[in-house]
Amino acid sequence: MKKILINRKPVTGPWGGGNNFVKALHEYAPSHGYIPVNSLQPDIDLLFMIDPRYDELGISINEMVDYKLKNNNARLVYRINECDKRKGLTNDIDPLIKIAGQYIDMGIFISNWIKDYHVDSEWKCKINPVIYSGTDKRYFCNKNKMDNGKINIVTHHWSDNFMKGQDIYEMLDEWIGSNPDYTFTYIGRTKAKFLNTNIVPAMFGKQLANKLSAYNVYISGSRFDPGPNHIIESLACNIPTYAIEESGGAVEMVGRDHVYSDFNDLQSILLRKNYESNKGLVPVDWKTCIANYFKQIEKVMQ
Repeated sequence: MKKILINRKPVTGPWGGGNNFVKALHEYAPSHGYIPVNSLQPDIDLLFMIDPRYDELGISINEMVDYKLKNNNARLVYRINECDKRKGLTNDIDPLIKIAGQYIDMGIFISNWIKDYHVDSEWKCKINPVIYSGTDKRYFCNKNKMDNGKINIVTHHWSDNFMKGQDIYEMLDEWIGSNPDYTFTYIGRTKAKFLNTNIVPAMFGKQLANKLSAYNVYISGSRFDPGPNHIIESLACNIPTYAIEESGGAVEMVGRDHVYSDFNDLQSILLRKNYESNKGLVPVDWKTCIANYFKQIEKVMQ
């Protein structure tokens, strides 16, 4: 068995979408011939970078590049799911990602949108496949919808950053107050001021899937989101899912016919009451997603 250093550990409980990938990579790497480790040690074959920044493991791009330079057989692969634009408040991650592009053997982007965003900006790495994230399809799947005689709208986010669509959700909350045929439920964390919205604390896994799958329509107001996990989970539940034009990777996931330009456009869509299934991304399970990663990784390991 080869060794794969993963520079993030799985977190138990509700967390950002990237944590689901970290858990899946740890779980399925052995079936592809790799033993996951979370510390720098002898004979590491593959350095897999989830994030170039430091965290409690103390393994950033600096330590990984230093290890690679001292161990010629080690390869460095970076899963790229981040940018400054999605947070609206930072300016440090884009330059760091650009620097990383000089040292990695492969950059795996989680959507075409985030690939174009970085590759169009002096990107150095030559091998850059796109692999969408997976989801736990044992739980996130088509189930019976609630039957209360209303059109039940839902969204869910772990992050409470305002770029996750706070303005859209506040307008939707106000609109719901004047449209009693509709309900709106927000699952997760938010700083939005709601009067008419059902707020449900953050969930994950089976509990989240059971709650989410009962709704009729999914709305995302998130902007410049590289490869939003909330969209993948909604699509896996076969909920007609709509994303805002500026959503980033979500546009290619939901398909062009499920994109709205502003709240007036969204309001028109909701009033039609004719919500067709998406023709965009068909989510895969995590086992398949990780298999797709190792198919690409073998190209640089040989």
